Amino acid sequence: MSTKKPPQDTASARPLALIAGPTASGKSAAALELAEALDERGRKGVIINADSMQVYADIPVLSAAPDDAERARAEHRLYAEWDGAEACSAADWAARARAEIADCHEHGAVPILVGGTGMYWKVLIEGIAPIPAIDPEVREVVRAMESAAAYAALQIEDPVRAAALEPGDRQRIARALEVKRSTGVTLGDWQQAKSGGIGEEVALYPVVHMPPRQWVYDRCDARFAAMIEGGAVAEVEALLARKLDPDLPVMRAIGVPEIAALIRGEIDRDEAIARGAQATRNYAKRQFTWLRNQAPAGWSRATDENIDTAALLDGLLQDQA
Repeated sequence: MSTKKPPQDTASARPLALIAGPTASGKSAAALELAEALDERGRKGVIINADSMQVYADIPVLSAAPDDAERARAEHRLYAEWDGAEACSAADWAARARAEIADCHEHGAVPILVGGTGMYWKVLIEGIAPIPAIDPEVREVVRAMESAAAYAALQIEDPVRAAALEPGDRQRIARALEVKRSTGVTLGDWQQAKSGGIGEEVALYPVVHMPPRQWVYDRCDARFAAMIEGGAVAEVEALLARKLDPDLPVMRAIGVPEIAALIRGEIDRDEAIARGAQATRNYAKRQFTWLRNQAPAGWSRATDENIDTAALLDGLLQDQA
């Protein structure tokens, strides 16, 4: 992922902050701190969501979306913008984010991307592969395959992609296999032809928050228990009442299956909390791994419990006197 700065005369006009990190690591608090610091220096900071669950209006509690008090401290965009009945893809989000970033720059504001969905900001910065629509018959056949059979097929048809995936990663295995069978070109080759990224158009100031894992896991436990007390059960009840497709992202959000089981009487409250907290920790673990392997080595890393936004602020404001 490129962090190359544009020419000096455009860099000051197009700064873009990016705060990435695992769930429950304090990214949103750091973004608010940065926005308020910018305001004190005479620049407006606009926080733009880059979390794949906080885009949905249905689950503000379960997705840990900013509350009214936090929204009052700084402008927030792309939160609760999608209805749960509509899946928001990385490409969908990136198109909206690009427009919001351009609007911020047009009005002299500093956009602050914040979120743990790495594929979102990866697509935004790098662009997306122009993969043609998948043949419906191919998709139907691939999606009907057992996980082991699909992985074995991918090892033959796209061994490079297969080696990069876990055998149980059903969704990504199916995607790679259907792309190869439908287009005759591997997903990796398609991705070499990415387009639409904004990496060369902005002055990117990223920080990857990688605090101590146990500290994050403890916060995951405490936060999920608080969600149960703070309205998460009512959110899931409302989702279940809509009888949405169980494969929609909002129905697979962390906490939804666990609380749904509680509502159906299959488990008790303590078990729901335990399962939800474990699912959250597992997600954080996957995010740590993704960020370690996918975030560019040249990006700044913050390894303490809290992000020091002072250096990020100085970078954003450099040459803007």
